[in-house]
Amino acid sequence: MSTKYKSLKEECYEANMQLNALNLVVYTFGNVSAVDRANGVFAIKPSGVPYETLKPEDIVILDYDNTIIEGTMRPSSDTKTHAYLYKNWDDIGGVAHTHAKFSCAWAQAQKDIPIFGTTHADHLTADIPCAPPMNDSLIEGNYEHNTGIQILDCFKDKKLSHKEVEMILIGNHGPFTWGKNAAKAVYNSKVLEVVAEMAYLTLQINPDAPRLKDSLIKKHYERKHGKNAYYGQ
Repeated sequence: MSTKYKSLKEECYEANMQLNALNLVVYTFGNVSAVDRANGVFAIKPSGVPYETLKPEDIVILDYDNTIIEGTMRPSSDTKTHAYLYKNWDDIGGVAHTHAKFSCAWAQAQKDIPIFGTTHADHLTADIPCAPPMNDSLIEGNYEHNTGIQILDCFKDKKLSHKEVEMILIGNHGPFTWGKNAAKAVYNSKVLEVVAEMAYLTLQINPDAPRLKDSLIKKHYERKHGKNAYYGQ
């Protein structure tokens, strides 16, 4: 393994193994990437490689135009989506995609996840958005690249900031998350799955459950993320 990208490959490998350890993937259905902004490249899991046999040296390095810089395996089938996000959001450092059960269920239902509780509000102040399914011409075209466009269009339409809302559901598909690095993208994938399950159970108990009131949303978000945040050390 080359020394130039050794640490980037190891970061990507560790994030992918964590995705598996957190029970967010089914077989090989999931991936995490990590970016190196200084060199204009990102690392991503190779396609279809089982987690039990995955090694750091298997990780593929590409530029933002999807040209393979280093690696002998085919990169993840979702690579073009990751590349599009890195190219358009120059302040993110990691992207994750899973087929986690409850996140996918909401995506398949084509529903935003309502903000019902403080666990949700600890991480974002909006409903978790679900992008509408892609139209047929885009599906038949450069599908994975167009998924990136689908994500940005959803954020534009809903007037959301990717800096605050670090997650999205793709209608009929599943979740994508991102963050300052690959580890944060994985963290956000787990948070999304837990919030998705909580929201599902909430609606089973009370189909008319009210949205969390604005004062609690503000309090819980700002105590972690506001200018006078006091949560943690």
